[in-house]
Amino acid sequence: MSAPQILSVGDVVAERTVHLTRESLVRYAGASGDFNPIHYRDDVAASVGLPGVLAHGMLTMGLAVETIVPWLGDSGRIVEYGVRFTRPVVVDPQAGAEVSVVAKIGAVEDGVARVDLTVSHADTTVLGKAQVRVRLA
Repeated sequence: MSAPQILSVGDVVAERTVHLTRESLVRYAGASGDFNPIHYRDDVAASVGLPGVLAHGMLTMGLAVETIVPWLGDSGRIVEYGVRFTRPVVVDPQAGAEVSVVAKIGAVEDGVARVDLTVSHADTTVLGKAQVRVRLA
């Protein structure tokens, strides 16, 4: 599937929910080299005032943008991506965490679309100003 040529502001182009587990965090830590214990130890997270073990911000950012790749057909068409980390994703040891992503067209100009991502966990937006600029086919 590739991005359609005619887009309107407000069009939803992709959406999904990703289930994260503590195992997901361990795998991401190994791949990224980020072994900060707040991402796998409840006692350390609590000792620094966190509500629990947190998903890595970059993991959340990566899974959010990956949501639009099937629609794009080619991740090389992504020309810019940025977010603000606004709220943590707390990953429960048994239940894990659900992260939902909705991708909507925010603007289209000169062959480039701005895709606005709404990324949420537990009914709270966790990434602010999550925007991806993509070249249209």
